[in-house]
Amino acid sequence: MARGDREHCIALMVEKARELGRMPLKRDFAPDEVSDIKQALGPWPRALEQAGLKPVSLAHEESLQRRQARRQDKRLKRRRRHESEWGDS
Repeated sequence: MARGDREHCIALMVEKARELGRMPLKRDFAPDEVSDIKQALGPWPRALEQAGLKPVSLAHEESLQRRQARRQDKRLKRRRRHESEWGDS
């Protein structure tokens, strides 16, 4: 999906929030708009976060941090294993 589509979806969500005076719900949009928004921005809660309409949930942020730490650990283990097998320094 193009960057313009992502920005268009964010603008659509922000405009709907202004129009409604509250955070928009999926039912406030046409089905094709919901599909486009979710394709461009991910699940509805993440889409609201990316549009700046909802703070990033603490649980989601913690999950991202744990995932990033696991990936980093995996890379370090892989590098150490490679160095021990090939004698690299």
